[in-house]
Amino acid sequence: MTPAPLPPRARQLATTGLIVGVFLAALEASVVATAMPSVIGDLGGERLYALPFAVYLLTSTVSSPLWGRASDIVGRRRLYLAGVVIFLLGSALCGISTSMGALIGARALQGLGAGALLPLTLTMIGELYALKERGRVQSLISGVWGISGLLGPLLGGWLTEQASWRWTFYASLPFGVAALALALRFLPETGQPRPARLDWAGAALFTLGSGLVVWGLEQRQWALVGIGAATLVGAVALERRHPAPLLPMKALAQRLPRVAFAGNLLGGAAYFGVIAYLPLYAQGVTGSGATAGGAILTPMLVGWTLTAIVTARLVKTVPLARIAQVGFAVLVAMFTALTFAVHAPLWVTSALGFAVGTGMGLAMLSLLLAAQESAARTELGAVTSGVLFARQMGGALGVALMALLIGPAAIEAGGPSLAEGLRRAYLLALGLVALAFVLSLGLRAVMLSKPTEAQPAD
Repeated sequence: MTPAPLPPRARQLATTGLIVGVFLAALEASVVATAMPSVIGDLGGERLYALPFAVYLLTSTVSSPLWGRASDIVGRRRLYLAGVVIFLLGSALCGISTSMGALIGARALQGLGAGALLPLTLTMIGELYALKERGRVQSLISGVWGISGLLGPLLGGWLTEQASWRWTFYASLPFGVAALALALRFLPETGQPRPARLDWAGAALFTLGSGLVVWGLEQRQWALVGIGAATLVGAVALERRHPAPLLPMKALAQRLPRVAFAGNLLGGAAYFGVIAYLPLYAQGVTGSGATAGGAILTPMLVGWTLTAIVTARLVKTVPLARIAQVGFAVLVAMFTALTFAVHAPLWVTSALGFAVGTGMGLAMLSLLLAAQESAARTELGAVTSGVLFARQMGGALGVALMALLIGPAAIEAGGPSLAEGLRRAYLLALGLVALAFVLSLGLRAVMLSKPTEAQPAD
């Protein structure tokens, strides 16, 4: 691919704007968890505790493939700018929300904008830089994502204690304005728009079905859960016939991508579901403040980031299937330990959380690389986005399922009641990763004997 013509200085500033946009999305994905105990203390709505997490994950996940495909039609720059504006509008509305319903709606809008930032950034980086430079820039983006993921929980806790939970949303506005200004001034229009069909119907059905399932679980409305599940079945049936489906249906007919998809769905549900409630554990069970609620997430994120780096080196000599199996085995062991540690000191949960992040770093990256290794070049983008789609969708559903198991009464009461609710959530996470481990055992026969060198894809 020939990079887009742009003077070096302008390209550096355009890239800076794109990286700031990635920082924005990554920060907001993690900062809100530490603020939520204070949010429900201010706005009420304990029964809706999980929805601000779930709807953000849901709208950002479902919209990402649509943003990418739409950029082939109308151009990437204008859609990127639109995504930043929508994200900033959602952030501002979150900050001024006066009810949980308003906050949930604003988070849905924020997630819609966030769905544009990472896929369009990675696409435009691919068009701005030649192959020999692209890896360096994409590794920088991965580093920024990791750093912001680590800082987000701590920043959220500090802002909540020192100012207000509203500032966890307002804090993203200066970064967003900077990203917008740099993109407006220096980012060129890239790509060559061409006719394409957007899978609007599939996206609408996935959004509707997933939303009904999440809302039904939150409200214990089983009829809504059933209608949502039936809608998702209809979405899959529609996807199978669409020429450009939201999910890579042809690739999912093969065993290895199918296992990678399922493993990310199950692992994402366990991991993101737990992340949503650990700050609540820190404040409601151990009596710590919001900053400690943010700090308890840091070991999990550090474990994932560090182990993903190690995994990228391991794949040169260790079969990908074996790495995935070890990762899921670690997750099974750690979630088992967490079920016995709900009354333990905070440092015990933090140490176990680091090990959970380690298991995720091993399992998620190796499954993604395995799916990419098996995919045809023409399907590589669709398979990659499909695996990431599964992980985030699992997170949205996992948060809702754990809310169901913990229960609003336990969230409101705190103390021993909340600890026992968290035990039930850990047991669910244990069941999910145990199923993923069993599925990963079937990969041994279909893996390549000589894994290729990892590409910076996660």
